[in-house]
Amino acid sequence: MRTWGPLTAVCLGTFMLLLDVTIAVVALPDMARGLDASLSDLQWVMDGYALALAALLLGLGAAADVLGRRRVHVAGVVLFAAASLLCGLATGPGMLVAARGLQGVGAAAMFATTLPLLGSVYQGRRRSMALGVWGAVSGAAAAVGPVLGGLLTDGPGWRWIFWVNLPVSVAAVWLTLRVVPESRGARGRRVDWAGTAAFAAFAGALTYGAVRAGSHGWTEAGTLVSFGLAVVALAAFVAVERRVADPLLDPRLFLRPAFSGVMLGALAFNAAAFGVMAYTSIWLQTLLGMSPVRGGLVFVWLSLASFVVAAAGGRLLHGVPARFTIGGGLLLVAAGQYAMAFLDSSSGASELVPGLLLVGVGTGLVSPGIAGAALAAVPAERAGMAGGAVNTFRQLGYALGIAVFGTVLTSRMTDTLPHDAAHGLAGGAASALEGVFGEHALRAAFASGLNAAAVTAGTVAAVGGVLVLVLVRAGRTGPGTRGAAPAGPAAEPEPAAPYRR
Repeated sequence: MRTWGPLTAVCLGTFMLLLDVTIAVVALPDMARGLDASLSDLQWVMDGYALALAALLLGLGAAADVLGRRRVHVAGVVLFAAASLLCGLATGPGMLVAARGLQGVGAAAMFATTLPLLGSVYQGRRRSMALGVWGAVSGAAAAVGPVLGGLLTDGPGWRWIFWVNLPVSVAAVWLTLRVVPESRGARGRRVDWAGTAAFAAFAGALTYGAVRAGSHGWTEAGTLVSFGLAVVALAAFVAVERRVADPLLDPRLFLRPAFSGVMLGALAFNAAAFGVMAYTSIWLQTLLGMSPVRGGLVFVWLSLASFVVAAAGGRLLHGVPARFTIGGGLLLVAAGQYAMAFLDSSSGASELVPGLLLVGVGTGLVSPGIAGAALAAVPAERAGMAGGAVNTFRQLGYALGIAVFGTVLTSRMTDTLPHDAAHGLAGGAASALEGVFGEHALRAAFASGLNAAAVTAGTVAAVGGVLVLVLVRAGRTGPGTRGAAPAGPAAEPEPAAPYRR
């Protein structure tokens, strides 16, 4: 128990928080029907979680160094469990979105403390073994999320994708309190609450503006105000970080081309690789008539390709500079998205497979080395800051990807459908619209929207890949220098080095 107990406790929490990023994807159509949710509601079901995780990851990691990592981790698990209960009890989309946001807060507390706790318990060869197991568990969570979500949605119902967290949370809290020792960071460190608030305001306003643009337009007053607030909040964040003694993220790091390139690559990666999945799931179930289980199994092609490439790359690509594995991986993600941009009214799920395989191969190349590249781009004393930043940018990319690609999807659909019908169709209301517009017209409109979203995602990945190749010059960190990393929108990309702050 003393040897593997801490690892088991930490892995239970990690499995839950990563599972909940993807498990809800295949349940979105059932949620829409059960709660009479709109497309914007569904976007926030996904974004509320990812956004809270991105916005608070750095701040809660710093707070854990001061307050105690085990204490913050346990508090995160308890909050995550309570929010999961509320998600399952939701009587309307507003309550579900709010509960998902609370889940994200709990997940941020868990995620920010996971690797520091392991790093404080295990040393030497045991640390490498523990972090390897942790990475495998993380990858498994991302891979089984859509399938498990489909099984639960098809079986007892979508609410159980949240209630299944409750017994796991109880076990995680009990084990953590029993076998994981308390640990803290360097003495004298202060928590940058002002920076945390400013970054949360920036991320929230930016994502809200992108979601609002889908229903009101990019030039609508409320959308522009939201983007304006995001700019102000970002300026405030930079000003605060330049002045505080213990910044969450030192802005001067972005003067390093390699660091900026890695952060832009991380943002582009999670947006492009995973941001279209939710809308593809809606298409598979509401337009093609697939069950949640069959719809979830479609994404296994991506997960399997990613796992195989990450595992093989650790041996075959040892020593290859990270700019080539990350930049090349992003270009493969771009190719995969472009390959999925040729759908029409007669298309089926099989036409997604080549593109999903390419995205999976690209993911398997990017994930293992992206955090290592961030660490290589900064001085050693900033390693923890760089590790937290790359996770934050990945989560923010996922949240923005869902928002922006949803807007692109509905904008293209309005070329052939009225505005309200396009939003209803994207939100899963195909059956209610079929009698008015006909099945062929609906399938053609949704396919056109998915094509536009895929092209946009592919362009984001291509630009990110080129920027990484141009900017990330220093360092030789590649997949071979780290353990295989998980594939998934919230996966920690650097499982072989403790996350120090």
